[in-house]
Amino acid sequence: MTVFDTIRNRRSIYEFKSEPVPREAIARVLETAVWAPNHKLTEPWRFLVVTGKTKEYLAEIYCKIQRKKTKSDDTGILRKATEKGYAKIMSKPVVIGVVCKKDEDDFRAREDYAATCCAIHNISLAAWEEGIGMQWSTGGLIRDPDTLRLLNIDPQVEEIIGFLYTGYPSQVPAQKRVPASERTEWFI
Repeated sequence: MTVFDTIRNRRSIYEFKSEPVPREAIARVLETAVWAPNHKLTEPWRFLVVTGKTKEYLAEIYCKIQRKKTKSDDTGILRKATEKGYAKIMSKPVVIGVVCKKDEDDFRAREDYAATCCAIHNISLAAWEEGIGMQWSTGGLIRDPDTLRLLNIDPQVEEIIGFLYTGYPSQVPAQKRVPASERTEWFI
């Protein structure tokens, strides 16, 4: 597969097979992240691979978030929100947190955030080549104080840029994009 093919064929995956992803495959995919473009080579990232009991705790935190979002006192509705939230996280064979160091200099912070996003893109492309799908999630779970405590993140020093829900795809959605030619302006 060429890089052009991988870029065009990669999709965000929302439904995964229950089959575990080997640790070696995750390690191989994460190794590609450190080759992302990174001004001044600050290498602001680190990666958190979440499975097992820690994933269960993360699912419980997500349940709390879902219950708050329902804005209801109805026990049936709250129970359903809890069950749905728990199932969502637990249906992901692996959750990878991508963390970025914060910087007091606004320009450097922006560059480091952009570099970390490029690292995430490298991860998702390499994963696709391995037959592994991902969904990059930036919801409330990445900012929740309980999540940060669970994953030993000091919010004064670091931030989670996203969780990559990871596994073997059970469905690959179709996708269309507007051609670049319709969004390109040439200056001569």
